[in-house]
Amino acid sequence: MNPEQLIANLVQEAVLKVYGVEPSANLLQTQATRKEFEGDITAVMFPLLKISRKSPEQTGEDIGAFIKGSCEDVENYNVVKGFLNIKLSDRYWLETFKTISSADNWGQQPETGKSVMVEFSSPNTNKPLHLGHIRNNLLGWSVARLLEVNGHNVIRVNLVNDRGIHICKSMLAWQKLSGKDTPQNTGIKGDHLVGKYYVAFNDMLKEQVDGLVKSGMDKEEAEKNAPVLKEAQQMLVKWEKGEKEVVELWKTMNGWVYDGFDKTYKRMGVSFDKIYYESNTYLLGKALVQEGLGKGVFFTKDDGSVWCDLSSEGLDEKLLLRADGTSVYMTQDLGTAHQRFSEYKLDEHIYVVGNEQNYHFQVLRLLLKKLGFEWSDNIYHLSYGMVELPEGKMKSREGTVVDADDLIDNMVNTARETSLELGKLDNMPVEEKEHLFEILGLGALKYFIIKVDPKKTMLFDPKESIDFNGNTGPFIQYTHARIRSIIRKATEQGLMGRITDSSLDPKEREIIKLLNLFPEKIKEGGKEHSPAVVANYAYELAKEFNQYYHEVSILREEDSSIKLQRLVLIDKISAVLRMAMGILGIELPERM
Repeated sequence: MNPEQLIANLVQEAVLKVYGVEPSANLLQTQATRKEFEGDITAVMFPLLKISRKSPEQTGEDIGAFIKGSCEDVENYNVVKGFLNIKLSDRYWLETFKTISSADNWGQQPETGKSVMVEFSSPNTNKPLHLGHIRNNLLGWSVARLLEVNGHNVIRVNLVNDRGIHICKSMLAWQKLSGKDTPQNTGIKGDHLVGKYYVAFNDMLKEQVDGLVKSGMDKEEAEKNAPVLKEAQQMLVKWEKGEKEVVELWKTMNGWVYDGFDKTYKRMGVSFDKIYYESNTYLLGKALVQEGLGKGVFFTKDDGSVWCDLSSEGLDEKLLLRADGTSVYMTQDLGTAHQRFSEYKLDEHIYVVGNEQNYHFQVLRLLLKKLGFEWSDNIYHLSYGMVELPEGKMKSREGTVVDADDLIDNMVNTARETSLELGKLDNMPVEEKEHLFEILGLGALKYFIIKVDPKKTMLFDPKESIDFNGNTGPFIQYTHARIRSIIRKATEQGLMGRITDSSLDPKEREIIKLLNLFPEKIKEGGKEHSPAVVANYAYELAKEFNQYYHEVSILREEDSSIKLQRLVLIDKISAVLRMAMGILGIELPERM
């Protein structure tokens, strides 16, 4: 039983015995005691005053005295205004410590039998992944992992946007400007090569638009009538008709991109259980639209287009099929949602998509509800904020976005420079050093992005993220390496940690309390779909250990029983840090 529930039960018993009335559960308010006060758990007295008919202070004294006299796990209490602060005994915390230390995977929740699908990444095949994709991928992967630790069966999926005008733009530019370049003969990573031609297309388009404007055409008209854009549109028509030459080029260039994506995903530690392709799913949903027409949920306009009127829900009309019968993104998402819930019997479907799509997912749920699918309530849009840089927002079409591969390389290089400056790796083999730089650079990147509440827009500062002090990935990684160094030295000395029921240092009580919180943080993070909860918990635990390390002797402790008990404590800290950071996809080194 967690300490808050223990105290709530004791308060309930005390009120019944002292005042003759059994309080309802909503009157039993407990919380962790604030650090400036003495105690472990605080019970709030104000809701109980109608029963006690006494002052908050006297009520606290009555209940505190009863609890101390009736429970040997309560060491002491004090009352501050209407707050009863209760200090639990060393015996209680030692028993708690034994429970924690005996658990193989402390924090892992029991299986729930629920199936949850998490869709994330969803890149376009006309350009490489960038910093925005990094946040999406890291958030999606860590949310999936967090839900697994919460006992759910999780399916990670990716919907690749592999068709449309944007793909044809890259293809047309490649035909016009090269027709020969490949990743093999240029040495350029496949997704970068295709992205290069997407930027080149926009350069051609801008040049043509400027020329038409100079010749007297209105800019809006020029943007619609530029020859290169019309060619791209014609190419899209040919693709949809299945013209062999266009389809073969599309397959070839998309293949280059997939190969590039796979390399980036592997380096980030991201993987999927299933990948969907828009070229296979964009027609899904048409049957559902026809079904909606039959039910009177949707309506047809004079031009033949199909819509849904959402004005009664405070929204506008939503297009579902164009006048020419072609589908839109919403039609596709209706179809894929139906397909996935039918195929997997999902209890929840989480879409990890930026907050600019809030309206889209609000409409998606409404449309599915109108079609009679009760599981529409189980769709959750994990709406996250954009990533900005100290220099400002990224620009997309001019080729000025922060490339994911370049950013990872820069993070690893910065980790290398920072580590070598500290001069602690002189005796480490070169190969081990390079692996360390890789996990430090990626750890810094992942932690800095994931520690921010997903809903917030975030400012990513590479220099700040790599700091070995403060709330950063490298700080936690270094803390873990320090603990493992102590454990190795203890092993070399033939010391085997064990709990000896020795008295606890105040700092040890704080650490045990923090370790005891880990399962609750796992549940909290899962409920909120926020791995930031776990990230910041890991920082608090690492920070608490470092204060403990500087104030308390471990290997130099003269009392052998205390020394052995402390070895168990720090070993458990390292295990919890590994599990917490593992949820974030961050590797912790054994030495630094």
